[in-house]
Amino acid sequence: MTLTALGLLVLGVLLAEPASRALAAAQWPARDPVGALLVWQAVGLAGGLALLGSGVVYGLSPLGPTLPVAASGALDALAAGEVPRALTLVHFIALLAALALALRLLWVLAAVAVRTVRARRRHRDLLDLLGTPWPAVPGAHVLDHPIPVAYCLPGLRSRLVLSAGVLDVLDPPAVQAVLAHERAHLRERHDLVVLPFVAWGATAPFIRGMVCAQLAVATLIEMRADDVAASSVTPHELTGALRTMGGAAPAAALSSFTDGLDDRLGRITAPPPPLPPAVRVLVRLVAAALVALPTALLLCP
Repeated sequence: MTLTALGLLVLGVLLAEPASRALAAAQWPARDPVGALLVWQAVGLAGGLALLGSGVVYGLSPLGPTLPVAASGALDALAAGEVPRALTLVHFIALLAALALALRLLWVLAAVAVRTVRARRRHRDLLDLLGTPWPAVPGAHVLDHPIPVAYCLPGLRSRLVLSAGVLDVLDPPAVQAVLAHERAHLRERHDLVVLPFVAWGATAPFIRGMVCAQLAVATLIEMRADDVAASSVTPHELTGALRTMGGAAPAAALSSFTDGLDDRLGRITAPPPPLPPAVRVLVRLVAAALVALPTALLLCP
């Protein structure tokens, strides 16, 4: 159990720092944004399981050869009103550290989620007062503002928002590109993809790898939305729409249409070759393996 705890700790540290930095700097995610997003989610989940699990495994290691056996013994002792005598001060410290990290992460995640939901609810209420529903596009609202800006508000009552400036300066195909981009964010719930990484970054902002992860995931969801939009319009129309978007989205929105603009424009005008099918399958297998590894270390004999 002690070696398992050490292995989990090493795995968690590697995923949180050097692996996250390397993945954020890699070039291949632009060739397969969906696969890269799956890998990022696997990195986040596996890293969290490994770091939390290492403290739990080490803390309960004197109580059994595997975590399920040790946890069962600890629960039996607590049910009997006893403190497991085999546990030393060091083991209690490890358990408390794991509990503190778990509570910190859950607290930040809940706080970020609640703050975001409240901001979006307030913004939806303002849109209902100030925006004009667009009959041609259900769920879309037009704001009377000259600066071209477009964004979406995810949630149970999602909104597509465009300023009057978008309709004034873009021709219909370019407007359709803007709508397709934002619909991709809503349909694929990119807000839920980003949320855990925002929480990780807020939990430990001093760990550069976690900050890199948040930025990389935000860029990838924009690339994915660009790919969806590019399937319905020409590259020229899409790049024209992207260049025209000069306004910044409000804090309640999922993202700004101008995030990572230079890299995205180059990717649209000169698309990188997609990953070979075998490599795409391998990427998804690696994502599954990343999640399976700490799970197996925690549960298997």
